Amino acid sequence: MKRLSLAVLLSAGLLAVGGLASGPAAADEPAAIPLGVTIGGLDVGGLTTDAATAAVQQAFQAPLVLHLGTTEISVTPDVLGAVPVIDKAVERALVAAPGSAVSLGVTVNGGTADFVAKLAQRFDRPAADAKLSLRQLRPLLSADRAGRKLDQRGAIHDINVELAAMVRDPITLVQRRVRPKITRRNFGPVIVIRRQSNRLFLYEGTRYRRFFAVATGQSQYPTPLGRFRIVVKWRNPWWYPPSSPWAQGQKPIPPGPENPLGTRWMGLSAPGVGIHGTPSDASIGYSVSHGCIRMHIAEAEWLFNHVDVGTTVFIVAA
Repeated sequence: MKRLSLAVLLSAGLLAVGGLASGPAAADEPAAIPLGVTIGGLDVGGLTTDAATAAVQQAFQAPLVLHLGTTEISVTPDVLGAVPVIDKAVERALVAAPGSAVSLGVTVNGGTADFVAKLAQRFDRPAADAKLSLRQLRPLLSADRAGRKLDQRGAIHDINVELAAMVRDPITLVQRRVRPKITRRNFGPVIVIRRQSNRLFLYEGTRYRRFFAVATGQSQYPTPLGRFRIVVKWRNPWWYPPSSPWAQGQKPIPPGPENPLGTRWMGLSAPGVGIHGTPSDASIGYSVSHGCIRMHIAEAEWLFNHVDVGTTVFIVAA
């Protein structure tokens, strides 16, 4: 009986020791996240904290796909300067109720804005205005062209939303159409003055509209050649004697029938030169002025109403 009792005691003691040894081993097993819990939409239920951290990190670093026109751009979050706060999300997931959705905090330090600005620098195109030149004595306009401009604010918003939500759906970036300010259709009037033949031609853009006989400068005071523009328009102007030998001793003349400028003055960017009416109808068609372009008064009034400050004036030798 003593032997049996001793054997029983020894057996019970061994079981107790075995039980104590197995307790700490079970306690050392890492805890698992409750089933059905997601972080940033990624299912991490049943994973340990280390496994969940690795899974979220891998999913977050998946590249974003951007569509810009016909170009597809792939960019990873680290290039955008985005840093996920994974450790805190995993801590919350570990104590969350089964089936809970845990958000993923993302820090964006301005890298998205820098990246989008570089895209705009590469893909934006300014609008091109129609350019005016003269070919074979007629106005010529180059083709105008619309531009494009990336909606940077919208692009930054859409990218940051996907980073924060850990979504990787393709993003279509919006480019706004930029219209040219000056087109072939809205170019406006152009004047071409042929000095030798004493004629003034008016065009609407490149479309011929009307011509006038004019008087231009005599050989001693030639009308200047080149490209100019109308810088001022005056109704019923005063005439003031210029600082030139031919005008010495003369006094200003107020508006009226004796005014040598007639009733309209269209001053050019060439100093002291303009297009104006004249009471001397007999001078029209000849090179007799002191550099200005004279017109019949009624025709100068008509032209005055059909040109603008800024209108281009070509004066050629023909």
